[in-house]
Amino acid sequence: MVDALVRSRRGSLAAGAALGGLALIAGLAFRAIRGGEPEAAPDTPFSQVDEDEARLMLRAMVAATVADGLVDADERRRLDEAVEAAGLDRDGRAWLEAELADPASIDAIADPVTDPEAAARIYAAARLAIEADTLQERQFLRMLAEALDVPEAATGRVDRALAG
Repeated sequence: MVDALVRSRRGSLAAGAALGGLALIAGLAFRAIRGGEPEAAPDTPFSQVDEDEARLMLRAMVAATVADGLVDADERRRLDEAVEAAGLDRDGRAWLEAELADPASIDAIADPVTDPEAAARIYAAARLAIEADTLQERQFLRMLAEALDVPEAATGRVDRALAG
């Protein structure tokens, strides 16, 4: 599915949108791990994101969205816009519907992650998907951060960056 992000029928515009989204998430996570120093961020932080990690990021976004048992209109709009911006075909939309119906568990998301920067990127992706305005969403993010071993200081920086 992630391959569809860069090889969609919409060509370079969709690929740019997909890579731009990965760059945003990766940059946020990099600054969170490094203590908020934007000048220390690499020029292309998304270059470190492989297809497996991108898939985990997407799964984390969906799981965060359904954490409170309800996908509200804004959350669904964000997911739909992400799918559209990425130029995903019908298979991608079918994947999204299947993930919404049966989202990944926190363990399924966190278990394959061994790199602290990848962990921060996955947390940032989940946080970007939601407003974290319900107790269940905040608990999901806390449990995800714990499972990924993302330091509290890093999650705080991601949260502040998205709030500001």
